[in-house]
Amino acid sequence: MFSYRHAFHAGSHADILKHLTLIHLVEYLQEKLGALTIVDTHAGAGIYSLTDGFATVSKEADGGIFRLIKYADQCKASGIGIGIQNYLDCIQADNTAEQITLYPGSPFILARMLRPQDRLKLFELHPKEIDILRHNVNQLKQVKQIDVYAEDSFARLKGLLPPPSRRGLVLIDPSYEDKQDYRYLETAMAEALERFATGCYAIWYPILSRRESASLPDRMKKIAASHKRSWLHTELRVENAPGERRLQASGMFVINPPWTLEKHLSEALPTLVKALSLDSGAEYLLKSFEAKP
Repeated sequence: MFSYRHAFHAGSHADILKHLTLIHLVEYLQEKLGALTIVDTHAGAGIYSLTDGFATVSKEADGGIFRLIKYADQCKASGIGIGIQNYLDCIQADNTAEQITLYPGSPFILARMLRPQDRLKLFELHPKEIDILRHNVNQLKQVKQIDVYAEDSFARLKGLLPPPSRRGLVLIDPSYEDKQDYRYLETAMAEALERFATGCYAIWYPILSRRESASLPDRMKKIAASHKRSWLHTELRVENAPGERRLQASGMFVINPPWTLEKHLSEALPTLVKALSLDSGAEYLLKSFEAKP
């Protein structure tokens, strides 16, 4: 279960979809002054080099963040859209104006968005990643607002809910290398909604030729429906090559999404398909459901 290292996938198309969604969720929730507690259940190392180490082996950033930046440069006259531009600005914050050499993962993106009243809780079980994460977090000026746990986030999550301010965002993004992660996710979400039904939950998942992956959105819909909660489901596919082993698509399932998220993604996703597509099979999906009181 400890073979997965997020550095292999840093800056990929999956990261782009996840972080584009995540940034908008935080921006919306911070429109109110009340303190916001953010939980990242599978934090990884926090920030990754794109010029050496694991990222240079997979080269997933070439088809992800680097490809998107190149497309954005080509679109300067017409613009790339405020949502994507905000995302690119967040990535640029950890780099020089001349070159993108680092990719900030969710912990660094979230940390830099914290207001003085907000808290960030990061979980990581990988024995090597947790040490790197602690080292990286200690370099941040927001370090006193961040708690780092070397614990099983699925088991610990319900104990953190509801947060003191009753305003919270939970990002759940395991590797799903262990098929049990799908079952753990279902249990954790059912327990979380039982304790904190009004929280915002953002679930990332890879789209794989695996039964558990294909059924995940429907299972999340059933859990949301059992608690009478609204949801938004989106997917981004950059190619459709059945023989390839590399990840070609991923999705986000958001429970209690802000009303602005669907518009945000409906504007950004067509551009991402144009920018990141590797063949004619590139496409996106965007669906939502508003629960009635």
